[in-house]
Amino acid sequence: MDRWPIGVFTSLDAGLGAQLEVAKELGISTIQLYAPSKQKRTPAHNKELVQRLERLGIALTAVFAGFESESYADIPTVGRTVGLVPKETRAPRLAEMIDIAKFTHELGCSVVGLHLGFVPHDPAEPLYTAVLDVTRKLCDYCRDKDLSLHLETGQEPAIVLLEFLKRVGRDNLFINFDPANMILYGVGKPIEALEILGSYVRSVHCKDAKWAAHPRKEWGQEVPLGQGDVNIEAFLRTLDKIRYSGPLTIERELSHDPVRQRAEISLAIGVLEQLKTKILH
Repeated sequence: MDRWPIGVFTSLDAGLGAQLEVAKELGISTIQLYAPSKQKRTPAHNKELVQRLERLGIALTAVFAGFESESYADIPTVGRTVGLVPKETRAPRLAEMIDIAKFTHELGCSVVGLHLGFVPHDPAEPLYTAVLDVTRKLCDYCRDKDLSLHLETGQEPAIVLLEFLKRVGRDNLFINFDPANMILYGVGKPIEALEILGSYVRSVHCKDAKWAAHPRKEWGQEVPLGQGDVNIEAFLRTLDKIRYSGPLTIERELSHDPVRQRAEISLAIGVLEQLKTKILH
């Protein structure tokens, strides 16, 4: 695989990713996939999907999980509903994560990812210990399937996430770094965060955003790549500095407006191709 192949975040049914045919039409060679509904995670569907990707000439680099009762309505709601942190849903979601990891393995993909949820800042909190425990259990299952687990950035400052990764203590636990999420959640400057977390970064989202008027209290604004506060050139130069060579996966969640989604993904491809040429040659 070439250095920094351009990818796109996709979905088959649930989720907000682009459709596979859009990736093919735009000449994209790699994808991350939002895990489909349980009804489509069967041996027959898996075989059909593998064959479909082969026909399209697209490599699957990661499968990302999500859960039905999650809500991104506002930042406090994210804290209450997202990932494996909320106590009320933790056990059934761990079971679903294990099923998604099995699905990922059956597709021949080596990476499963998710938003873990807001990691508590204080390691002395009982919730911190509980989140450590569930993350270790998931990592151990993934290791048995030769999978790496990638946690998406954004819901806590980089230094908090770094300490958490160290305390989990599993060699198959890494980061999917999304620079825009640092801005959207108001938890830190993305380039500084990338430098702090660089040794754990194994996949990335290429996404852009503008800071909110009141960071951490309200959402920032997601915008087309290159039009926000991330500084995409600095982001790629820092990826080069930390020797990241994997896909640059565009995430533009506009499935409610597929025409605009396709146009903005196409725009993002142009931005990344131009910067790749500038930085790598």
